[in-house]
Amino acid sequence: MLVLVAPGQGAQTPGFLTPWLELPGAADRVAAWSDAIGLDLAHYGTKADAEEIRDTAVAQPLLVAAGILSAAALGAVTPNAVAGHSVGEITAAAFAGILDDTSALTLVRKRGLAMADAAAITETGMSALLGGDPEVSVAHLERLGLTPANVNGAGQIVAAGTLEQLAVLNEDKPEGVRKVVPLKVAGAFHTHHMAPAVDALAKAAAELAPADPKFTYVSNKDGQAVATGAEVLQRLVGQVANPVRWDLCMETFKELGATALIEVCPGGTLVGLAKRALPGVKTLALKTPDDLDAARELIAEHANA
Repeated sequence: MLVLVAPGQGAQTPGFLTPWLELPGAADRVAAWSDAIGLDLAHYGTKADAEEIRDTAVAQPLLVAAGILSAAALGAVTPNAVAGHSVGEITAAAFAGILDDTSALTLVRKRGLAMADAAAITETGMSALLGGDPEVSVAHLERLGLTPANVNGAGQIVAAGTLEQLAVLNEDKPEGVRKVVPLKVAGAFHTHHMAPAVDALAKAAAELAPADPKFTYVSNKDGQAVATGAEVLQRLVGQVANPVRWDLCMETFKELGATALIEVCPGGTLVGLAKRALPGVKTLALKTPDDLDAARELIAEHANA
């Protein structure tokens, strides 16, 4: 039983799109998407530095484009379930046929711009907590006025709030937490700080005509499978100001009987979580086209199994 997943913001690194653009037709597809959304994806994916691609308005469409492109390079894939972490949910919506590629990129472009505008109101950020007991950590974060914005499972929680609050957290870690790691994001996503972005995203979503998912679509909101495209779109709108429950998504993968998990480009983060939370499930991260053959073998062994 195969699950196809897409990473969220922070997974991007300078030049990560370069080898993918060498695949037949890839550069033309990316050029067409760039024209459609008014953003030079090839430039940002190949030549831009870390600070440039940290920009929310750039990072989000870049990640969705990379995810769609790398999944397409696998050929015809029929996963049993799909999911994405945060902005990766839009990539997953494209996998599942809920949105066509251009609609997904148009939506994520508007999402990125709206969230960047919301982030500019107050200086905010996010930091990952490594280790510790989730219940203890959540209570500690709430005492500091921070939000557990991503509950990722495998002992990882991401805190979000103002830079001042995060600085306090760095000095006053919850009991059992080994390390607090600042993330390469430009705002306190999935918190009340993103509330101004919700209205803008709702207007953008209202212009789309979503189809129902072709595969089981597992939602960040509560880890539940969502049966209609309309509900997926509604959840994508509310998601920007509400926590990501990737831990519950992985519980659903387990309940569905997942035997393999492939993370599209720029893969690695979600595979790392799965290795700790889903023992026995084979995992593979698509980092470069060199990973495609191994991914196809895994698909042949586990898709529809």
